[in-house]
Amino acid sequence: MLGVCYYPEHWPEDWWAEDAARMQALGLTYVRIGEFAWSRLEPQPGAYDFAWFDRAIDTLGAAGLKVVIGTPTATPPKWLADRDPDMLPVDPATGRIRGFGSRRHYDFSSESYAREALRITEALARRYGEHPAVAGWQTDNELCCHNTALSASPAARDGFRAWCGARYQSIDALNRAWGNVFWSMEYRDFDEIELPVGAVTETSPAHRLAWRRYASDTVVAWHDAMVRMLRRHSPGRFVTHNFIPMDETGVDNQALAAPLDFAAYDNYPLGRTDLLMADAPAEAFRPYMRTGHPDYGAVFFDRTRCLTSRGFWVMEQQPGPVNWAGHNPRPLPGMVRLWTWEAFAHGADVVSYFRWRQAPFAQEQMHAGLERPDRSQAEAWPEVSQVAAELASVALAALSTATAPVAILVDDETQWLTEIERQGNSYDYKSIVLQYYSALRELGVDVDFIGPDADPAPYRLIVAPALSTPKPEMVERLRACEAIVLFGPRSGAKTLDATIPEGLAPGPLRSLIPIRVLATETIRPDCPGEIVRDGQRFASTMWRETIDPGDCTVAATYEDGAPALIRNGRSAYLATLTDAAFLADLFGSLCAEAGVATFELPKDLRVRRRGPVTFAFNYGADEVAAPAPADAEFLLGGAVIGPRDLAAWRTT
Repeated sequence: MLGVCYYPEHWPEDWWAEDAARMQALGLTYVRIGEFAWSRLEPQPGAYDFAWFDRAIDTLGAAGLKVVIGTPTATPPKWLADRDPDMLPVDPATGRIRGFGSRRHYDFSSESYAREALRITEALARRYGEHPAVAGWQTDNELCCHNTALSASPAARDGFRAWCGARYQSIDALNRAWGNVFWSMEYRDFDEIELPVGAVTETSPAHRLAWRRYASDTVVAWHDAMVRMLRRHSPGRFVTHNFIPMDETGVDNQALAAPLDFAAYDNYPLGRTDLLMADAPAEAFRPYMRTGHPDYGAVFFDRTRCLTSRGFWVMEQQPGPVNWAGHNPRPLPGMVRLWTWEAFAHGADVVSYFRWRQAPFAQEQMHAGLERPDRSQAEAWPEVSQVAAELASVALAALSTATAPVAILVDDETQWLTEIERQGNSYDYKSIVLQYYSALRELGVDVDFIGPDADPAPYRLIVAPALSTPKPEMVERLRACEAIVLFGPRSGAKTLDATIPEGLAPGPLRSLIPIRVLATETIRPDCPGEIVRDGQRFASTMWRETIDPGDCTVAATYEDGAPALIRNGRSAYLATLTDAAFLADLFGSLCAEAGVATFELPKDLRVRRRGPVTFAFNYGADEVAAPAPADAEFLLGGAVIGPRDLAAWRTT
């Protein structure tokens, strides 16, 4: 189904009924409202004004639309910030209070704000929890966006001290775990611990990792309380949350999503491409400037779906130029339709567009909607109408999303640790995960994402770009499963307290691949070495490890003959970062060994299967042949896929 984000408080009330009728006529089903409306819902402390919200919900419901209410906790009103200034977060980088004037101006560690957030959530849930037009709830909005998981406030410091006391029990145990004998950093009491900010030079990696864990636990606890409140007063309605890219939240995303019925994602392909390719040369960026990169949306569709394994929504889909990226081009014709169908192909149940109408005021006035401020139809309108008409021919509701044959093992703690201790300025865990994902997608392989607590048994090939702090339970599950498992460099590199493991890396993973990492070097990306595999030469770059292979098989070497890729039964360890050509070669051979079918795709073509239906998406400027069998029954498109177009076919 399709939906839209709507802000009745932005528009004259006599427009609402016509807006609702036009939404229904366009083929929309769901309407999200309310996530930024706290100041209108409670204009004075304790003085609620629900009358206008009642009328908005009733108007949408009367048109046959289903309402999703966003709890308005991302934008606490000015009177609350003035009354409870301790709720405001403190920027860890500058030490300055991050005050009122935009959004997300609250501290997850603030007890007073936690009470207020639950209070407004309860008030809404009690009033609308069983309203017939209300289908479900969205918690907050884009939790931790704008780098708000971490705060350097007194409340966060006090909360962190208590968290450390509960985790380590004694200050001596904490000092030993963190290695505080170094640089005379030993504490006498938990109350001496400060947050790891504002020091002369770098602070302890163990200290910073503990702070990240504390912050994540605090966000998750804050969110869990909100979900419980909604479930108490709104039985039978779903609860979801609209995630930003999971590698930007700064929290344990699996834990955050655990109480939800399903996760949602806000998809802005052009803004994301502009950010991620900001340093790319023009010739590399230009083909994707108005289409988005073929993998930058799909990777988060797959990650969002796998957070709960219960389907997912796109709560906000870009319909035109946005306002927040470095540059904000318009999508090429056909791309809004392509992005919508791509989300459905990856398992989405609903795609909801942001937003119904472009606002002529405030911070996001340059952000497009389905309508312009003058109520005329914007460029995306006919594409949304086309998707609405096409949905009947594909019958998505009958198509389950099967477990993929290949999984990428991602770990939020690995990302935190590699950000804390980069060792080389070029090392970026997020980019490495995307590189591995793109290499698999270019082979036509469907991919799931799993976390370190997941069951690996359903998969034939598991790829871990890095798994810095493997827990014994995960190691045992990997040993028990039948999949081929490839570990990238930095796997098993640290203990849970960010120290080098006893017996050297890869620490607990030595039970799977009995090697030792003797040394690590990081090199500039423009000064690569080589990997030699089966007589072919590829780039070895940025991160390189010196390996004692023991009795394991050396499957590839560096330019000097030293081990670069090591095998031991079903387990393999790649000791260096590399290029796309090597990953394609390696993943192709591992897939063949694991019995996973691959095929060569044109450069900008991607495929995804949903049940018996295969979807193909052409991001390129030239038409391409659909990689479909001769007896395929086409549901969308045909055997030739035009530029920025798609096809879908059924096989038996």
